[in-house]
Amino acid sequence: MPTAKDLMTTEVVMIDGSATVREAIDLMKSEGVRCLIVDRRGPEDAYGIVTQRDIVYEVVAWSRDPEQIRVHEIMTKPLVVINKDLDMRHVARLMANVGLSRAPVIFDEKIQGVVSVTDIMNAI
Repeated sequence: MPTAKDLMTTEVVMIDGSATVREAIDLMKSEGVRCLIVDRRGPEDAYGIVTQRDIVYEVVAWSRDPEQIRVHEIMTKPLVVINKDLDMRHVARLMANVGLSRAPVIFDEKIQGVVSVTDIMNAI
């Protein structure tokens, strides 16, 4: 059975938490991704994530100006992370239990990829 490392998308796009939501939208569009990992402020800090859903639910739905809102205001932090050796069944179960559609895979002390429900579906 495939593991998280086998399933993950390795193209991880990072953004600074102080960036505007407009910058996040532009980066998502240019890179063709649905989420951005929000970089840590330092080695003791946790990573965050900002998704298309966050932008729609927290900015668009409330008519907030994406030029005025910062990524750190709408991101999810800390992240639920997936162990690289977790098999697909357990990855799916963890994501279902927590209500996630994607989660980063961290090993060697940095984010190496992201597993999404689409990655799991493609592996079936």
